[in-house]
Amino acid sequence: MKLAMQPPTSITIRRGYADDSAGLFRLAALDSAEVPAGPLLLAEVDGELHAALSLADGSAIADPFHHTVGLLELLRTHAAATLPAPAARRALRLRIA
Repeated sequence: MKLAMQPPTSITIRRGYADDSAGLFRLAALDSAEVPAGPLLLAEVDGELHAALSLADGSAIADPFHHTVGLLELLRTHAAATLPAPAARRALRLRIA
């Protein structure tokens, strides 16, 4: 029997706030990384934080137990559309580790 994948019921892209710190620290721990420098753009799936992108330097954290590649692309696209062009290019350049 083949199981159909259910799309998430909602994806929310929003700015991060001070009261997001607990969720950001949890997400960073899952990703074995530091919380990126603010300001942050966050991606929530069904109300649960799954990814965060720094608007300052383009660094990101994401939940490794969920498919987040598309969310990170969505965050980068949203950031590029809302930041002034030179700042967007500088902050969101791809980094190869």
